[in-house]
Amino acid sequence: MTSKELISRFKAFAINVALIIKSLPKDSINVAYSNQLIRSSSSAGANYRAACRAKSTADFINKLKIVEEETDESLYFLELIEHFNPQLKEQIQPLLKEGNSLLAIIVKSLITSKEKLREKLKDIKK
Repeated sequence: MTSKELISRFKAFAINVALIIKSLPKDSINVAYSNQLIRSSSSAGANYRAACRAKSTADFINKLKIVEEETDESLYFLELIEHFNPQLKEQIQPLLKEGNSLLAIIVKSLITSKEKLREKLKDIKK
């Protein structure tokens, strides 16, 4: 998967999360969790874009760690919103699936990038 494709998936994820949030009943729980979710879901994509412009492998890894955290946080708040809005389970489940898929891609990218950085450091020490 290319970085452009992944940027597009993160953007679609944030948009689809926002659409779910717009449909939620306005109670204190939904408002609180929605505020957190809208920030984390959009932050994941924004930080992935920043990672694509990283100045070094170490910079890329640091930015990707933020993407990992924000994506995981988005999943957590989606789960909470689903718990308190079981009538939206059908709409939330695909978002959870996509979020988990994005998270898996980011985790794999982190593992690969860390391995590459270790190899670079080994070469420098030789």
